[in-house]
Amino acid sequence: MLHVTTTCPDLDCARRLARQALEQRLAACANITPGIVSLFHWQGRIDEEPELQLAFKTTEARREALVDLIGRLHPYDLPVIWWEAVGTTATATEWLQTETR
Repeated sequence: MLHVTTTCPDLDCARRLARQALEQRLAACANITPGIVSLFHWQGRIDEEPELQLAFKTTEARREALVDLIGRLHPYDLPVIWWEAVGTTATATEWLQTETR
């Protein structure tokens, strides 16, 4: 299982990205976590913004298409998208494979 993660400016954005990914079977699940406060360098200054974290459960086979979808639909000029492999149970792996076919 891979977790592909990004941040979003608001709940509407996170829901829109999640629904698109799920409808296209690029992910089996999307988790939206509110209450993130991000501090970052941007255009010569340090900004601080409230955000939501959006994490997708997907497979390596779907990662590239999912990252592309996020990049195309995300409202940020530079959406930071990262992924990591995570261990999971055999039944969760089977579910993931079934839902992303």
